[in-house]
Amino acid sequence: MRWTPGGISGDIEDERDNSGGGGFGFGGYGPHLGIGGTIILLILSLVFRTNLFRFFGGGATVSTGQPAYHQPVSAGEQRETQFVSFVLDDVQRTWDRVLPEQTGVPYHHATLVLYRNSFPSACGMAQTATGPFYCPADEKVYIDLGFYDELRERFGAPGEFAQAYVIAHELGHHVQKLLGIEGKVQQLRQREPQEANPLSVRLELQADCFAGVWGHSGEQRDIVEQADVPAGLRAAAAVGDDRLQRMATGHVSPETFTHGSSTQRVHWFSRGLQSGRVDGCNTFASRARDEETQD
Repeated sequence: MRWTPGGISGDIEDERDNSGGGGFGFGGYGPHLGIGGTIILLILSLVFRTNLFRFFGGGATVSTGQPAYHQPVSAGEQRETQFVSFVLDDVQRTWDRVLPEQTGVPYHHATLVLYRNSFPSACGMAQTATGPFYCPADEKVYIDLGFYDELRERFGAPGEFAQAYVIAHELGHHVQKLLGIEGKVQQLRQREPQEANPLSVRLELQADCFAGVWGHSGEQRDIVEQADVPAGLRAAAAVGDDRLQRMATGHVSPETFTHGSSTQRVHWFSRGLQSGRVDGCNTFASRARDEETQD
């Protein structure tokens, strides 16, 4: 990617010196689970033969009793923070223009919270193990930069564009909230709890497609280079439910998917990347479309 290290975005809240223990629990809105949390819940769901993802709509708060965690920011982490700032600002400037232009809906900025270990959000306690997530209740993205080490070393998705894809995906959830899609899906989940997982998959795949819409704009402005695209595709494939399940348990249970298969995630990210259109990202249009992109 073409970028120059600079200052820190005004849309970033750096809470790394304030991160630490506390409690965890989830209020009226649950966060979009990251890689670590998804793996843990998948394993437990398979072991206990029940869908534990359904509990992410409410629950009690449990105190961890851990002390605050403090660690100096290294030179490498400082550069990574500047990169996150650049991507955050560029993605949001893109939606400043694209969302009203294509949908007539004005865009307002989300906030990105940097933390270590754990930090409270309006959706409950953000934990390193859950990976990055967007909380619709406070319109903030939460990320521990240590996640990028996992993405690179454990899941085989290195490169700056892979990191950018993660941020663009989470901001895609913010776009969904502004368009009213997030709220409609929450209502459908309450009315039809048996459809909670399929609805979650469609929501996540649409966020992948919206990440691709930003990538399309970046290519047009020569921020995203052609050589960057494979890194983004690898990142999308790396966090497919089927791949995560194989890594965690050795087998795949499609009925427990909450984010979509690797093939589906690559398909929808590519679709946004090629079209640059919000209306090309309707993952809710028909079941036929979902079946078309199944393994």
